[in-house]
Amino acid sequence: MRIPANKTILLILGVLAALLVGGCGGGGDETETTTPTVEEPAALTEEELIEQGDGICAEVNAAVGALSSSESEGTSPTGDSEKIANLYLGMVERLQELGTPEGDSGDYARFIEAAEELGKVEGELKLAAEREDVAAVEEKGGEAAAALEEFQSQAAIYGFEDCSDEPGLPTPVGGGATSGGESEGEESGGGVEVEPEYEEPAPEEIAPEEAAPETGGAGGGPEAPEPAPETGGESGGVGPG
Repeated sequence: MRIPANKTILLILGVLAALLVGGCGGGGDETETTTPTVEEPAALTEEELIEQGDGICAEVNAAVGALSSSESEGTSPTGDSEKIANLYLGMVERLQELGTPEGDSGDYARFIEAAEELGKVEGELKLAAEREDVAAVEEKGGEAAAALEEFQSQAAIYGFEDCSDEPGLPTPVGGGATSGGESEGEESGGGVEVEPEYEEPAPEEIAPEEAAPETGGAGGGPEAPEPAPETGGESGGVGPG
C-alpha cells in the first residue's frame, strides 16, 4: 500500500518535532533550588552571659520591689501575686534565650534547672491567682519563695550578682545615706553638686545708747549760769561822801 506524499511529509515533520522537544527537555536548563543556610549565633562567653543575665534580673528585681512596696487601694489580694508571677515567668524565658555559655562545666546547667523550677511554680501561682483562689495562692506562694531562694543560691554559685539579690527598689545614682559627716551641700557620688541650704545670718548686736547728761531743769534745757558775785554796793548808787 502506497502512502500519499503529503501524509509522508506530515509524518516526517511530526518525528522531527518530537525529537526537538525531547532534545530541549534533556538540556541543562534545569533550575536548581538552593536552601539558604542560617548561621546560628555564637555562644556567649561566661562574662557576657553574666552581664546580660544580671541586666535581666536587675529589671525584674526593681519591678517586683516596686509592686511589693506599693499598696494600691482596690487591688484584690491575688492581683499582686499574678503580676509578680508574670515578671518571674518573663525573666526565666529571657534567661533561657541566652543559651548555654561556651565551656560550661555544669554550674550553668544547674542554674537554668533552678530557673525552670522557679518558672514552673510561678506559673502555678499565676493560675491560682487568676482563679482568685486565696488558699492556693498562699500555698503556691510558699513554694515560689523556696524556688526563688534556690534560684538565687545557684545564681551566686555561678557568679551572678543581681540574679542572686533580693528584689528591691533600685538605688538612685549617687544616692544613699550620707556618712562621715557629709552634708547635703557636698558633692554627691553621682557627680551632681547639690546647693547648700540657706542659713539665716545672726542678728547684729546693737550697742546701748549713752544716756544724755542731766540738765537739772525741766524740759531738758541748758543749765542756768551761776549768779555774779556781789561788789559791796548797790548797782547805780552814790558812795559815801
